[in-house]
Amino acid sequence: MASFMMMACTASAQDATITLHPDQANAFIPKEIYGQFSEHLGRCIYGGIWVGKNSPIPNIEGYRKDVFEALKDLEVPVMRWPGGCFADEYHWMDGIGPLEERPGLVNSNWGGTNEDNSFGTHEFLNLCELLGCDAYISGNVGSGTVEEMQEWVEYMTSDGGGSLAQLRRKNGREKPWKVKYFGVGNECWGCGGQMEVDYYANLYRRYNQFVHNYSGNQMKRIASGGISNDYNWSDVLMRKVGDRMDGFSLHYYAVDNWDHKGSATQFDNNDYYHILNLSLNVEQCIKDQIAIMDKYDPEKKVGLYVDEWGTWFDVEPGCNPGWLFQQNTMRDAIVASTSLDIFHRYTDRIRMANVAQVVNVLQAMILTNEHNPSDPCVLTPTYYVYKMYKPHMDATLIPGELSCAKVETGGKYNIPEVSFTASRDSQGVMHLSISNIDAEKEHTVAVNLGSDKVKTVAGEILASKHIQDYNDFGKEIIRPAIFKGAKVKNGQLLVTLPAHSVVTLEVK
Repeated sequence: MASFMMMACTASAQDATITLHPDQANAFIPKEIYGQFSEHLGRCIYGGIWVGKNSPIPNIEGYRKDVFEALKDLEVPVMRWPGGCFADEYHWMDGIGPLEERPGLVNSNWGGTNEDNSFGTHEFLNLCELLGCDAYISGNVGSGTVEEMQEWVEYMTSDGGGSLAQLRRKNGREKPWKVKYFGVGNECWGCGGQMEVDYYANLYRRYNQFVHNYSGNQMKRIASGGISNDYNWSDVLMRKVGDRMDGFSLHYYAVDNWDHKGSATQFDNNDYYHILNLSLNVEQCIKDQIAIMDKYDPEKKVGLYVDEWGTWFDVEPGCNPGWLFQQNTMRDAIVASTSLDIFHRYTDRIRMANVAQVVNVLQAMILTNEHNPSDPCVLTPTYYVYKMYKPHMDATLIPGELSCAKVETGGKYNIPEVSFTASRDSQGVMHLSISNIDAEKEHTVAVNLGSDKVKTVAGEILASKHIQDYNDFGKEIIRPAIFKGAKVKNGQLLVTLPAHSVVTLEVK
């Protein structure tokens, strides 16, 4: 838990010091921390991931080629689908069989969009296979039935002779898929049914009873957690059904005013620090959730799944307000890197995290052009943070302490100047990621590597001239570059980072 990294930030220090303890490394960073979330929302699925096999846009079996290749390069470990709020109005039978026979639907949650159901169970699970990632299905508890959920699980995962497996074969898939994660409802306190926790806990017992394991497929069952700081929901859930679930979800967005969330691109330093303060507060939320879980589950069998998180701003001008399309600046990159740093420190409970969302929605990895769909996709600063952090996936966390000053914000926020995470991969190579949170000043970080002796250091930096900078169609100005600001002096590693930047180093 928090002992993996202690922070002692003092207002008097000018630079930061990181002291690592490689000989104490024993915590594991599961790759699922780098999970993705794909909901039927705006242009995430249609026009983002899926364009159809007959589209003039280059595609691989209907999946947009440049988006697919970008996700493949990211080595996505797990993807959640079909929602989100959409999941509790989704009826899976409408999304199977010949495309021309699938009924359309109106996406009443997100902008009243008409969808043709051409992207359904087969299309999602085949995508996961092509990407080499695990599938995380969100089941419909809000408007669905126990029978509907049970049959969906059988359709996807049974290799037997039952009618659902036979129907799958008729629809072109002989062997069942592997489905590793199944969510029994989504945000059941809100869009998933407006339920009270006692009611949901009893409902979970019933639905969960029929989420069977077929043909050797072993599913982890994820209950719907409460709103981020609803600790009573977590307490009741752990007490009543903690022995019947593999984990429960936590959703956390850096928002405190849902009516005025602010602009994704037009902001000043105070707005920047406000959002960073909100995003960093996820750590206290995680600590509080873990304290409740420890009370009922000291052996830590139940996981915490942060399966929705990120920034949420007002949509870009002229966009459908129900599509949640926002740009992605260096501010989002800093939110991403510091959030991942936090998640790494609590992997004794956090088994997965899914940034919201993968394409064209909220803190997206990738953007496609609504007005010129054939334009090449845009890789966002958040995408590049994930790419730079890939060495930490399935690595061993190296514990350490950080001593740093607080960013000067007129006393409004308690924000450290820097954040870090360090790990050792399966080949024994150390990787160190450091973020300079300060919007205006560069900082030099002294890194003490304990018993490890530095021979070589190399890495990449993600930076921009202005914290408001972003990548746009035909204008990619933020991408990783070779980092030359690290040197070894008297056995100590000195790293000088420009303002609002992220660095990942390979230390040998």
